[in-house]
Amino acid sequence: MRSVWKGVISFGLVSIPVRLYSATQERDLAFHQVRRSDGSRVRYRRVAEADGDEVNYADIAKGFELPDGQTVVLTDEDFANLPLSTSRAIDVLEFVPLEQVDPIYFAKSYYVEPDRTGAKPYVLLRDALAESGRVALVKIALRQREQLATLRVRDGVFVLETMIWPDEVREPDFPFLDEHVEVRPQELAMAASLISTLAADFDPGRFTDGYRAALQSVIDAKVAGHAMASPPVSPQEEPVGDLMAALRASIAAARRDHPAGAGAGAGAGAGAGADGVGADGSPAGKAAADGAASEAGSAKAGAAKAASPKGKAGTATAGKSTAKSKAAPTRSATPTRRSA
Repeated sequence: MRSVWKGVISFGLVSIPVRLYSATQERDLAFHQVRRSDGSRVRYRRVAEADGDEVNYADIAKGFELPDGQTVVLTDEDFANLPLSTSRAIDVLEFVPLEQVDPIYFAKSYYVEPDRTGAKPYVLLRDALAESGRVALVKIALRQREQLATLRVRDGVFVLETMIWPDEVREPDFPFLDEHVEVRPQELAMAASLISTLAADFDPGRFTDGYRAALQSVIDAKVAGHAMASPPVSPQEEPVGDLMAALRASIAAARRDHPAGAGAGAGAGAGAGADGVGADGSPAGKAAADGAASEAGSAKAGAAKAASPKGKAGTATAGKSTAKSKAAPTRSATPTRRSA
């Protein structure tokens, strides 16, 4: 890997010389624009809009367009006078819990390698930070821009996650947020059962880019002069108008395609239907997840239902008693990444 930045981590009175390396790389296949008839490359020239003359790169400056259409031209000297830190330091501001940093702020990831002279203080800060359970909130001047970032430990090295500023996050102003959308307890129980069925530990190695593989196959076939076979087209499923029916079908498909997760889903719905709810769609089966006592109660309720013609109403009543039981949402401590 080639380093993209060299500086120091400034931690109190301690300075740790380090280098930054891009931690990720995109694997997309790159294409050029060419003339269809012979594959000749299509090139672009930098031309001035006023007269069409080609402009040398040395004569190009940055311009900011005003609301009235006029342009303010900024030169290198203008940018040189801006208060951008030139200390080439990663300044530690404070240490914060990672779960308090919304992943929407994360932009790009960099590995941080210590220089030889900085190995000991690097390891000291790394181990102390790992034991604290927090991440370092830092500031860094990178690519002609001051950026907020976090410093965390991954696989024994620091990872610097650059962040966008709070005023760069858009507000989710959508009309439905002001509407009252009613969700029935039965529907919520069905959705919870579907989530339980698809529950798994995160393992990114199990997933691949199918589109990129298929595109590479097309390119290889063209190079070899072979006929290209069209990939099989999956049949389009008709949208289901009934939400409960769609949830039932989703749970059945999930248990068929994810047998490992079906056990978790089945456990959540023991004593009820195969989808984790009662026969009428009520969340009666959710109570059975609490232990053997609940399983016995569910079995007793099932026997009563078989003996009584009003067993369906009884199931609905049992569903109401558990409708208020909701699992507290958990939040992943692993930040997501966005392409820069």
